[in-house]
Amino acid sequence: MGFPGTWMTESQSVVYRVVPKCACSTIGQILYHSDHGMFYDGDIHDATTGLHKWAREDSRKPIADNVRQHQSYAFTCVRNPYTRILSSFFDKICGIQRNGRRYRGNLVPTIIQKYGIEVGGPDGTEAFDQIRSFRRFLLFARDTIRWKRPMEPDIHWSAMSGHVATFIAGGGRYDRIFWTERFDEGMGAVLAAIDTAYAVDLGSIPRFNESEGHGPKRAHPVEDYFDDLSMHLVYEIYKRDFELFKYDFANPAKRQPIGEIDLDEVHAKLGE
Repeated sequence: MGFPGTWMTESQSVVYRVVPKCACSTIGQILYHSDHGMFYDGDIHDATTGLHKWAREDSRKPIADNVRQHQSYAFTCVRNPYTRILSSFFDKICGIQRNGRRYRGNLVPTIIQKYGIEVGGPDGTEAFDQIRSFRRFLLFARDTIRWKRPMEPDIHWSAMSGHVATFIAGGGRYDRIFWTERFDEGMGAVLAAIDTAYAVDLGSIPRFNESEGHGPKRAHPVEDYFDDLSMHLVYEIYKRDFELFKYDFANPAKRQPIGEIDLDEVHAKLGE
């Protein structure tokens, strides 16, 4: 399997396992800046130089050698499952992507046809019942994850634990897993633990939210989108995420974690 979704600075100061919809654009830009003293001009996901990525053929050996020998500090970042799946809906389903098109071609028309969702019209600007459409999308997401139909699950709403686990399965070990909800604290601890060519001031860097502004704004508080059935579906999909990363399943309004992540527990349960 190797190390899909793994990025590493060219200096090999640090290794990062990307988890989609968990501040990955900002983290990638921080890693790039720590090596080069500047931010990448564009979406860091599009960068083909300046940062090792498993998707680059020439990066695979240095990443694999580093991770298997644990030569560098390794980390990842996670997010409350409720806000993550909501963000995926507004960005990937309702939003227009950077190329000016809908995400994954026929994905959105398929969900509209089979699940009856609305997305705010051709450009995402028309009013629609966000709560009803989101709950129908949640059924679709559950179907892709549990039964792989009407298509394979997408990386943006598949469980975080699945992404985190591939790094462990390949022979890697995390030194830190932190929460997007406490980003400065977690990222600050990572930067304090490594040597970088250029200092990074977390207080002054922008947040590189590449999906922002591409679709309709969320019109209601997070908890309004989740009735009893929706919460049941979320727990069915993300049970392990809630347990390992210490989020409160019982209260969608509570974004903050309710305990400390136990790295030994994460490695033991995801390495099975």
